[in-house]
Amino acid sequence: MLDLQRIREQPETIREALRQRYDDPTLVDEIVALDVRWRDLLQEVEALRAERNRVSKEIGRMKDQAARQSRIAEMREVSHRISELEQALREAETALQSKLLWMPNLPDASVPTGPDEHANVEIRRWGQLRDFAAEGFEPLAHWDLGPELDILDFERGVKLSGSRFYILRQAGARLQRALIFWMLDTHTGENGFTEFYVPFIVKEEILTGAGQLPKFRDNLYHDSEDDLWLIPTAEVALTNVHREEILEGEQLPLNYVAYTPCFRREKMSAGRDVRGIKRGHQFDKVEMYKFTTPETSYAELEAMVATAEDLLRRLELPYRVLELCSGDISFAAAKGYDLEVWAPGQNDWLEVSSCSNCTDFQARRANVRYRSDSESKPDFVHTLNGSGLALPRIMIAILETYQQADGSVAVPEVLRPYMGGVEVIRRRSR
Repeated sequence: MLDLQRIREQPETIREALRQRYDDPTLVDEIVALDVRWRDLLQEVEALRAERNRVSKEIGRMKDQAARQSRIAEMREVSHRISELEQALREAETALQSKLLWMPNLPDASVPTGPDEHANVEIRRWGQLRDFAAEGFEPLAHWDLGPELDILDFERGVKLSGSRFYILRQAGARLQRALIFWMLDTHTGENGFTEFYVPFIVKEEILTGAGQLPKFRDNLYHDSEDDLWLIPTAEVALTNVHREEILEGEQLPLNYVAYTPCFRREKMSAGRDVRGIKRGHQFDKVEMYKFTTPETSYAELEAMVATAEDLLRRLELPYRVLELCSGDISFAAAKGYDLEVWAPGQNDWLEVSSCSNCTDFQARRANVRYRSDSESKPDFVHTLNGSGLALPRIMIAILETYQQADGSVAVPEVLRPYMGGVEVIRRRSR
């Protein structure tokens, strides 16, 4: 959420920022108009309340009963008018807050301008793409390779839950578990993150605090009976861990990590990536999250990207880092990067990590503040999030990159201890 005072004082700056995001700048005009109405109503209510208080004291001193009753009658009318205005004031405030929740974060000045993903800027690459032609065979896509190895079952996944669901079995299931355990161990043992296990079902205000509601309502799974929501990412829960709290400055930065399944209805991607496991309604992810001071948040963003890159290098997966343009950064982000790995079976780059600095946008919505010292007034923290890393696309990249001419798949060396020493995945009898 943006600071309302900033919108009041710099409406044209906010409009221009929305134009850079290729969003509708008239949202600013709607907010300004609602704010003016709310302040006008508040001023009128406060003036009438002051008048009522003044006259009430005056009535207490009046000796003339007729005059006294006349003033009492007048104050009844004033009280009735105050009640009407208070109702209008509540409605205006609700409308204003609702509009503010639709306002995205503003792009940082360093963000390149562009309308969509095609305007993102590649800033570096790592690793050599494997030359399968030189090895004498054509790489298979994971949707062929997985079933051939009997580790990926699309038909039974659809039978259980419908389209865009699948089953991992045998070494496929173990490979995914190995990735999750290895990533968590690396983050907690080497990267200074504290592990969290969070609920996968949360209240509406938790999603609102993270910036998921109301914007992405149609893409979320909702239990209407209990009015609870399945999380689309661990970011939602981690954002709100310190909801309505004031942190001490010396605690920051706080580095958190959590594994969760993620649930998304994928309505916005209808018709895209329908083959394989690239885009599903349920997937797993290890999420990094940071609470920082405003002064350090952009340095912490670069550190978060470096942490995600280190995982990809250890997995020996060629990747590239993209700086996201103004039209492609997320709703809550002021600046972001995507890390993409190469999937040779599909001849395509797959996003496996998106790292974002949300500045104070989420902190305002969840009311997470910090005090730099005992004498300071509390200020909002900055929050950052990043995939560290997201499955199943890492699974795709491993299967397609490490496949061998005989149809087997080598296991990345760092994962072998988590696979019970298995070095190669081959088809097994059921």
